[in-house]
Amino acid sequence: MAKKQPSTYEVFVNAMSAKEKKAFEKEYKDLVLSEMIIAAMEQDDISVRRLAHEAGVSPTIVQKMRTKGTKKNITMQSFIKVLNVLGCSLVIEKNGTRFPINVSHM
Repeated sequence: MAKKQPSTYEVFVNAMSAKEKKAFEKEYKDLVLSEMIIAAMEQDDISVRRLAHEAGVSPTIVQKMRTKGTKKNITMQSFIKVLNVLGCSLVIEKNGTRFPINVSHM
């Protein structure tokens, strides 16, 4: 069986220094979180103001969640409130074991 060729992404990331890789991974995680929030809002056809109102947070908090790189000052409580309104679930995974977190009562 032929050895699997690395993807372009794998080649790109493996060529980075440890410092560059750490920065890239942080930015990538920020982008993914922003894109997931935007996609959930679009799917539910919900505006920033309406989501903020229903979650009991300020529109600025929701906008920070939607904008890559500005999530540093968002509390876990605000994040969970927004997830709850969007009907999203939160899962923590460690070593392949998944631990779902019930956010509906938070």
